[in-house]
Amino acid sequence: MAGEEAPRDPKKSFKLLGILDVGTIPCARESVLYGSLGALTLGLGHFLATSRVRRSCHLGAGGFILTTLGCWFYCRYNNAKLRIQQRMIQEGMRNKVWFEGTQFDPEKQKTSIERSH
Repeated sequence: MAGEEAPRDPKKSFKLLGILDVGTIPCARESVLYGSLGALTLGLGHFLATSRVRRSCHLGAGGFILTTLGCWFYCRYNNAKLRIQQRMIQEGMRNKVWFEGTQFDPEKQKTSIERSH
């Protein structure tokens, strides 16, 4: 019909500064949100303490950059560490299935060593 809007896609994200798609890049959304919260906290706190507008704006911008980068690197580091752990577990499971029941089976080697003692 003529007056109806198409239903919105819940996974549709917005682009920050027209280039950074916040919804599809891992850790981007959380980093920007925490960065804006850090900027607001630092800028407003400094303004309430000193009543200097210009310096408070500068501290707010610096707080945004530092908080965003800190959250970004922390999140990316944890994601990389998690991917490495998942890869190691997958390889271990693959080896377990591949070598099960053969002479290279680690479980079989353990039981044969225990029996010899």
